[in-house]
Amino acid sequence: DDKFANPYIAAERGYIDRVIVPSETRVMVIRALRSLRGKRQILPPKKHGNIPL
Repeated sequence: DDKFANPYIAAERGYIDRVIVPSETRVMVIRALRSLRGKRQILPPKKHGNIPL
């Protein structure tokens, strides 16, 4: 079904953020990885510990 095979329709409907042409794939992946390099995940403290069984 063409409804699911067309990335431009999926982008129009908001199912995906953007369509990347194959020649830009490497550049986009490198940018994404660089932006995540310095990210630190801050988790809230646990409210309850595990109950021993």
